[in-house]
Amino acid sequence: MYRLLFSQVLRRFDAEAVHHVTVRALALLASLPLLKRLLHRLLAPRDPALRVSAFGVHFPSPFGLAAGFDKDASCAEAMSALGFGHVEVGTITAHAQPGNPRPRLFRLVRQGAIINRMGFNNAGAAAAAKRLRRTRGVPVVVGVNIGKTKVVPESEATADYVTSARQLAPLADYLVVNVSSPNTLGLRNLQAVELLRPLLVAVKEVADGTPRRTPLLVKIAPDLADEDVDAVADLALELGLDGIIATNTTIRHGGETGGLSGRPLKARSLEVLRRLSGRVGDRLALVSVGGVEDVDDVWERLLAGATLVQGYTAMIYEGPLYAYRIHRDLSRRLRRHGVSTVTDLKKG
Repeated sequence: MYRLLFSQVLRRFDAEAVHHVTVRALALLASLPLLKRLLHRLLAPRDPALRVSAFGVHFPSPFGLAAGFDKDASCAEAMSALGFGHVEVGTITAHAQPGNPRPRLFRLVRQGAIINRMGFNNAGAAAAAKRLRRTRGVPVVVGVNIGKTKVVPESEATADYVTSARQLAPLADYLVVNVSSPNTLGLRNLQAVELLRPLLVAVKEVADGTPRRTPLLVKIAPDLADEDVDAVADLALELGLDGIIATNTTIRHGGETGGLSGRPLKARSLEVLRRLSGRVGDRLALVSVGGVEDVDDVWERLLAGATLVQGYTAMIYEGPLYAYRIHRDLSRRLRRHGVSTVTDLKKG
């Protein structure tokens, strides 16, 4: 039904306009307690075999929503009600900003992909913090993804991230430093270890100082050279980070300017995951994102060493039951293979 709606109606409208209408509708859903709880009861993962613990946080399943969809932390509860095991909000910057000029979001339907050059459009850390303080009507694990404000020069990037972290780390189940978006000029330069080290040290000090110590992860680009992937992994271990998210969007494509996500990213994302797993083993949690379309992809990422898996682009093409179907099929596959829990699968 959804695929028919998408092919006949939704794809005829501007992609960003559809996104904004969707987020507003989900925010409305999040404000309706009875409907929200009903959907959560019907669609949220409940199979004990799917439960995962990572960096001290308990997840109802390994599969969650990647950053980029809920930029302002306005519909995390609704996404939990639709079946996601966790929701990563953001990317959020210290100061509100409009992002890059439109058009800036493009569908590549035949490729199951999207190109975006949004540029961290969001209402800022203070506005997100206000939303995150609200009492939640359904359980949801919320990660908060933070990035650099566009107008802030590279020399002041650390202070900018720290400003966001101070407001958001106490409200997050885990915190992510995003230095890998291609849509903020110069941001990816911060992945260089000599620039990344002081940034992560400063943000980690804030995260460690919250009442229950907020786990800290870093998100990297698929376009890093293999030796740079190794360098970031080594740095994460040295500094005592809790995990790495791999990967963000790629700029290696022949389309519109911006980051490509979805099916074409699948192979490189898996390649980076396997490299990281070989480098860090079980010493860090690895979160795999990029080209995750169905249970086959989730299964493959878990076998390759991922602790958690995230998706986003495929939801645009698969519809609101995307997460529910993956969890249903993952439960069935675990039983079929005689595997008691997702954690046992990773050990195997």
